[in-house]
Amino acid sequence: MRTDPPASMPPQSEYDLFTEQLKENPHQPEIWRRLVDIAESSGDISKISATYDALLKQYPNTAKAQIQYLSHFTSNEETFQKAETLFMKFLKGSPCVELWSFYLTYVRRLNSAPAQRDIVRKSYEFALSHIGQDKDSGAIWHDYIQFLKAGETTTTWEEQQKMDSLRKVYHRAVQIPLDNVERLWQDLESFETNLNRITAKKFMADLSPAHMQARTVYRQLTNHINPLYALHPPQELYIPSLPKFDGVERALVGKWKAYLKWEEGNPLEIEDKDKATLTTRIMGVYRKAVIRMRYYTEIWFMAYTWANSVGKHDDAIGFLKAGLEANPSSYLLTFAYVEALEVKKEFAEIHAVYEKFLAVLQTNLDTLEKATNGNTANPSAVNASVANISAEQNSQNTSYSSSSSDDNPKVSELQKHRTEYGLAWIMYMRFARRSEGVKSSRTVFGKARKDRWTPWGVFEAAALMEYHSSDDKTVASRVFEKGMEIYGYEIEFVQRYLGFLISINDENNARALFERVISSFPPEKARPLWERWARYEYQYGDLEAALKLEKRMADVYPTDPPIKRLAQRHIYLGTDAIADRDLGFAYARQSRANGVGRTETVQSISSQPLSQPTKRPASPDYRNPKREDAPNPPGGGAGAGGRGDYGVGTHKRARAGSPAGRGPDRERDGWRDGPLRGARRFTPPPVPASWDREDRSVPGGGRGGRGGGHDRDDDKQVHRQASLPNILSWFVGELPAPQSFDGPVFRTDDLMNLFRNAVIPSTSASRPKSPPPPPRGKTYLKTLYSDF
Repeated sequence: MRTDPPASMPPQSEYDLFTEQLKENPHQPEIWRRLVDIAESSGDISKISATYDALLKQYPNTAKAQIQYLSHFTSNEETFQKAETLFMKFLKGSPCVELWSFYLTYVRRLNSAPAQRDIVRKSYEFALSHIGQDKDSGAIWHDYIQFLKAGETTTTWEEQQKMDSLRKVYHRAVQIPLDNVERLWQDLESFETNLNRITAKKFMADLSPAHMQARTVYRQLTNHINPLYALHPPQELYIPSLPKFDGVERALVGKWKAYLKWEEGNPLEIEDKDKATLTTRIMGVYRKAVIRMRYYTEIWFMAYTWANSVGKHDDAIGFLKAGLEANPSSYLLTFAYVEALEVKKEFAEIHAVYEKFLAVLQTNLDTLEKATNGNTANPSAVNASVANISAEQNSQNTSYSSSSSDDNPKVSELQKHRTEYGLAWIMYMRFARRSEGVKSSRTVFGKARKDRWTPWGVFEAAALMEYHSSDDKTVASRVFEKGMEIYGYEIEFVQRYLGFLISINDENNARALFERVISSFPPEKARPLWERWARYEYQYGDLEAALKLEKRMADVYPTDPPIKRLAQRHIYLGTDAIADRDLGFAYARQSRANGVGRTETVQSISSQPLSQPTKRPASPDYRNPKREDAPNPPGGGAGAGGRGDYGVGTHKRARAGSPAGRGPDRERDGWRDGPLRGARRFTPPPVPASWDREDRSVPGGGRGGRGGGHDRDDDKQVHRQASLPNILSWFVGELPAPQSFDGPVFRTDDLMNLFRNAVIPSTSASRPKSPPPPPRGKTYLKTLYSDF
């Protein structure tokens, strides 16, 4: 049976198309402006109303849009009821002078009869009580004064009442930094002089200090405010866009914060008896700030903090709630709001806030995931993606996320958001435990376990919470074991688990965990586990067990020198006597303390005699605390001052100029970057010349000894003097940090031999036929950390 094809759908209008786009993404200022223009040009009042209602729901207190919306209902008497309904809705809490001025114009037009003057007067007082402290309200003050002057009187008493009312309004206005404060002062002076010259002098003298302060503050206020509105003048329909946090935006935020702090400092020197006036002024300033800076949560938080400090607790909560409507994924505002609710014991509301917050974050993660790898709904696929980008973990890193991949910034961003998502779960569990007990925190953790986006940090936090809050200490280990089923590929999670077992003195399970997982990681990734377990053996095991472990490590890491392990076994609380006394690091620190700068040290090392280094396996530097093959002093372990919750962090030695951490794939041959690339962060200590000799059979302690530093008479090496020109020294200091290098890795010995043996043709007879040997600084670093 043949069927006719369906009729084609009529094309969407531009208005409908823009409406659909804004439903999917409401943060598009240009689309909103275009939608308003289309609605206005259509003349359809229902479409106009729907457009402005949607706009003002997304951007409340946008005065320009409110006035444009109201103007459709203030010209026809039949629509006055609608206008008054909108006025009641918009004026509540609005700090915008333009809207209040529009309202007063409407009131005066409707109440023009003499009998209705009192309604107009109350409207002026109502408006000035809200925005009278705004510098742009000068026109309203002037209009109010003119309105009072125009009032007719029939008796002397009424005339006196009129003059008293005018005087009070004048006196209030001339003490405010208004844009027309000088003009108002002149009008007041004329007014008082016309009434009575004698009393005029007294009144003006009494008001003069406050008026001069207002004029001074107005000039300061202008300097603060003008840059805030330079890009978008208040007269245009300004719709804030989502922040990019670039330099321009950060500078703008800084200017707003400086202005707000300046206002809080009471530059008008308003006395305590007029504290309500000061509070009204600053409240208006903050309300204008959060309209303009709607998507900058620190401005909302400043408003909340200030309102709390002056006892305006309801307004403070109002700032947080309005801020969260604008920024539903804000950690700052969410955590501040739930803490405020917790103080008030509103626990049910806190659960609702956290559930809503986690749902928003989960939606953001799903959206980001689609943009990163497509629609991946399988949790194991997410974990595999994370596992693929996990790089060598640094156990001193307080974050519990895997290292991100520079090659895939989108995956890195996804992992970062996932880690932050875990933080929200952890804060939720903390609240539940301290407010409702361990049972409630377990309920929250149970929800987190079912969430595919939950990172391993949530499991660790839950385990530690159980250990410190529950009577059954075995629950913590069970939580860790459950986490191992999901995050066993996360080297940092395994480290934290191992450190926990060590911290509770559970040696058997710690040893079992180490033996179970150590073979599942490649050597370059497993080094932190080896180092952590070795540190435990050094501190609390016997020498035979330590030596057996070192033999296993030597098989895995054949380039590690024996001096590294020996020194590690004899470090405590960061005290490394071998490095300081036998390798000269104490002397190096003393030299730096005596004023040896970075450039001078590089030049002095580079100018030392050069020698031909012997070919030998390159050795890592056990003195470098940020390298993955570096030892960890006992001070970072359990019971010492290391970072981490229970001694999992690697040891750090407080040594000035330590080089930044690097990836393990380029550390196997020691200092890959050489003394010059590392000059920005590391100043090699000056050492005796004998340390850089090819022949190391030096009497009096050998290469590392303090004696025997004289050159041998029969030394056949040709030493040359080399130095870096000033411009090259500066250039070396400007080179990027070593860890920024992501290119191929070369063996330094082979590379230096290639340079040494290269023959470069020269047309100049005075130029040497071959380049000089490499600078002594490189040889020094290779020698200092070599295998004895």
